[in-house]
Formats: sequence, structure tokens, C-alpha cells
Amino acid sequence: MTYRIVNGNIVSVKPLDIESSRANVNKDASTTSFSEILNEKLNKDINISKHANVRLTERNITLSDEDMGKLSDAFDKAENKGATDSVILYKDLAFVASIKNRTIITAMPKGEENIFTNIDSVILL
Repeated sequence: MTYRIVNGNIVSVKPLDIESSRANVNKDASTTSFSEILNEKLNKDINISKHANVRLTERNITLSDEDMGKLSDAFDKAENKGATDSVILYKDLAFVASIKNRTIITAMPKGEENIFTNIDSVILL
């Protein structure tokens, strides 16, 4: 008996069924290409916590696509430096962020007096 791995499973294949199993594997592979899966995994979005979303709404803070792109770049740079929890200072705003979870925890205008604890880095944009 011959064995093959098909879609991550070990399947016993009779010698005459090899061609039909190849056809089935090729059909499944054509639905989602490797590059599509890779790009999906590499395109890391920023999550905004419920708390941060409430704070953004309360403080009338809106973020454009350009702003989110710059914040995403800040997350990437901080992650490359080994940061885990950061304060991101951008324009007149301060964001407390979990770099490892790619999540904005809270947001506030810079003018407010605050104390940040358990932060290992500050990112200035």
C-alpha cells in the first residue's frame, strides 16, 4: 500500500488512484494560493480595544487611513526593536499600545496630565 500526504493528512492510496488524487489536490490548491495566504498573514492590522474606542469617541478623536498607516509603521518598528508595551506620541495625541498584540489600549490628547506605567518604550511620530 502507498501513502501520500494530502492537505496535511496521511491517506492510503492504491497505485491506480494516484492520478485521481493528484487531480483532487490540484483542485484544492487552486482555490487559495500560497501567496494569498502569506500576504494575509503579513498584512497585520492594528486592533483598537473597546476601551480605546470609547475614549476616541468621548474625546472626538478621529483617525484617517494615513494616520492608521503611520501607527502601523510605528508598531512594526517597535516590534523590530523588541518593545512590548509602548506610548505612541503622534500629532497632539498619545496612544498606549500593546505592541505584541498590535492593539491600541487607550488614546488621549497630549495636554492631559497622565502617568504611564508598565511601559518599556516611547515612540515619537
